[in-house]
Amino acid sequence: MDPADDRIEVLTAGGWRQRTLRGFADRLGPLWTRQDDRGWAYAVLATSEHLNPAGFVHGGVLCALFDHMVSALAWEAVGRRPCVTVQLGTQFLAPAREGDFLEARGRVIKTTATLVFMEGTITTGARDLLAGSGVLKIMA
Repeated sequence: MDPADDRIEVLTAGGWRQRTLRGFADRLGPLWTRQDDRGWAYAVLATSEHLNPAGFVHGGVLCALFDHMVSALAWEAVGRRPCVTVQLGTQFLAPAREGDFLEARGRVIKTTATLVFMEGTITTGARDLLAGSGVLKIMA
């Protein structure tokens, strides 16, 4: 049996579900989602396709996952109205490697009539990989 199959069984047993998305987000994944007592989480299991030439997960992968997470949480927070990112700030805290399960979680800091302010993290296990914030515009 392929070790990846074992990992997928563990994720599924832990309440994670694979999602199929359209457009760019489909290239990021497969994307995994889970809702628990802390809210929604979004994740990607890092593969060789996510690596940079140095052999670590490319920072663009982490940024794209973070952007997807804050956008999805903002969308939910404003009644499922579309939101677009107008500002994204990230700090890389540690490198991620192939095989790491990159888990993104965030929270709404504030909403206004037109903007949603967010913050969040990406972790793998107990390691913090990225901390960030975002501002999203609520589209009419």
